[in-house]
Amino acid sequence: MKNILVTGAGGFIGSHLTELLVEKGYNVKAFVHYNSWNKWGWLDTSAVKNQVEIITGDIRDFDSVFAAMQGCDSVFHLAALIGIPYSYVSPQAYIKTNIDGTYNVLQAARQLNIEKIMVTSTSETYGTAQYVPIDELHPMVGQSPYSATKIGADQLAISYFKSFDTPVKIVRPFNTYGPRQSARAIIPTVISQILAGQNSLKLGNLTPTRDLTFVKDTANGFLEIANATGLFGEITNIGMSEEITIGDLVTLISKLIGTEVEIISDEQRIRPDKSEVERLFCNNTKIKANTLWTPSYTLETGLMETIEWIRKNQSYFKTDIYNV
Repeated sequence: MKNILVTGAGGFIGSHLTELLVEKGYNVKAFVHYNSWNKWGWLDTSAVKNQVEIITGDIRDFDSVFAAMQGCDSVFHLAALIGIPYSYVSPQAYIKTNIDGTYNVLQAARQLNIEKIMVTSTSETYGTAQYVPIDELHPMVGQSPYSATKIGADQLAISYFKSFDTPVKIVRPFNTYGPRQSARAIIPTVISQILAGQNSLKLGNLTPTRDLTFVKDTANGFLEIANATGLFGEITNIGMSEEITIGDLVTLISKLIGTEVEIISDEQRIRPDKSEVERLFCNNTKIKANTLWTPSYTLETGLMETIEWIRKNQSYFKTDIYNV
């Protein structure tokens, strides 16, 4: 890889990945969502914004995707709608962004003879664990419109590899957290409410388990999978192979901050019964066998870095408003 396009580069994982690629010496184009204010998402405040070529466009628009990919040998495709709650409100928006957007990347890559395409999946495609730890052979179950569109995008990518020899690798991160994460995600929701002085936290279901990876480790996983000699046409998990319940996670965060909290069940934050993914627990044998990936952060060290970032950036968080 030499010249890389990152779609969704202004987002949570995308901005961290863009910074990592610049740090490693790659020539990077950053594809961000067009808007009339010329905002570049998290790249606006990034130290590398003057070291990348920033291109505005819409992942749903084939012409802008095709134009952005010209001159690149590799693409990291992260642009997506990711909020599960809003997928109940507007499933079609997720179809157009996550499936049509992935088609645009794959088709443009095919026409431009791109050498490597990294398609971003999600552990939500597995649904509630049918066995643990969850390896890449686990069945995929769409328990939300969001996860269904990601399953569709993954299968479309695999079909391009099998039908056209398109050099695709699918990266499947388990739950990623860290600085810049959406305020609606559980970790920034808990931290921001506590730091705002709220001792009674409004939360959803506390019993599901999650396998949590710090964002810098996730970004390193993307790069390691990209640089692996194999893994084309395959799915590779990124996760810690550890699980924690949401309730225990809240207790740990409150302990790290040094504040006791009371939890209030907020109905609007609870998924429909059959849609809740009750257990996610990653088998990371494949990534460790095929790459040099080793996480640098424990859950505690990652949470402390996240807490300090949110403490310094509390103005981003409106803790009195829940927005799906």
